Amino acid sequence: MSMNALVYSAPNQKAWKLVPIPTIQSSTDAIVKLTSTTICGTDLHILKGDVPTVPRGTILGHEGVGIVQSVGNSVSNFKPGERVLISCITSCGKCVYCMSNLQAHCLNGGWILGNEIDGTQAEYVRIPYADTSLYAAPSALKDETLLMLSDALPTGFEIGVQSAKIAPGNTVAIVGAGPVGMAVLITAQFYCPASIIVIDTDDYRLAVAERNGATGVINPNRLTKNSILDEIMELLKSQGFSNVDVTGQNTIPGVDVAVECAGLPQTFDICQKIIAPGGRIANVGVHGRPVDLQLQDLWSQNVTITTGVVSATTTSMLLKILQSGKMNASVLVTHHFKLSQIEKAYDVFGNAANEHAIKMSIEADGI
Repeated sequence: MSMNALVYSAPNQKAWKLVPIPTIQSSTDAIVKLTSTTICGTDLHILKGDVPTVPRGTILGHEGVGIVQSVGNSVSNFKPGERVLISCITSCGKCVYCMSNLQAHCLNGGWILGNEIDGTQAEYVRIPYADTSLYAAPSALKDETLLMLSDALPTGFEIGVQSAKIAPGNTVAIVGAGPVGMAVLITAQFYCPASIIVIDTDDYRLAVAERNGATGVINPNRLTKNSILDEIMELLKSQGFSNVDVTGQNTIPGVDVAVECAGLPQTFDICQKIIAPGGRIANVGVHGRPVDLQLQDLWSQNVTITTGVVSATTTSMLLKILQSGKMNASVLVTHHFKLSQIEKAYDVFGNAANEHAIKMSIEADGI
């Protein structure tokens, strides 16, 4: 039996081809028939050759919604015919890291879908440790909404918002307005920051950010005189913020929190330049190249820097918020494709600025 899948062949090479349908390999496995999947910025990094852990011949993708087709003898939480959300993180639920709520480093899983094992950009996928790596999908929520809980929303929330300890009254800058940057924007508002400034070179994404809670936006390519920090100072002053020093001058030294969501040396450098003393920099973006850490400037400013891979420990909580109607995840979805059109979807996603793209909803053919 065979199925169609998108296979990583080599850096900058992928192929939509027939491959064998996965089968149960362990008693904890489930086989899921995909009804929807999507593309992550990490998939683009894989194709660029930035993620050397991915073997050639691996099916890409780590996000999806589908219907359980079969389960191993040890799976007790799910049965064939049930609709499920697939987490980007596979968790055995028993190792030292899972027991410490650091599922990203599960000794038997972690981020393995579309990385170390075949992923979700296919008609079927094998999910190891199904009981602790799948979530029951509420019937009232559409696939495209649930897809945002596979990776983007938990990543933005856990590695951006929670790691940076965003708190009421904070001033926040989000550098990079892609899917994860938008997820940071949406979930940061749980904690009532006083200001959220989004920085990106894509005017379309900045407009989406303004419609969804950003109090200010900056396109660095459109600055003629001010530095980004100067522009932030002007924005904060216009919003009523002031820090008056002993000379009576009105100064704003930077933002309390800077969240890096693009994975580029220049975007990380922006965070270093705009952070205020005592501030927190949360790096969320996937970096394929070294960055210059300006430790000679940051050490004396009491700046905290955090990094990480999502553990998806907040997925259940975010699912409840989605069900309550208090969070709109569908704003992240800009394009719809069928699974057989996934190569075109990659072209659009890889050319996001010209295509006005944020997140793809890729639906199984025949639905």
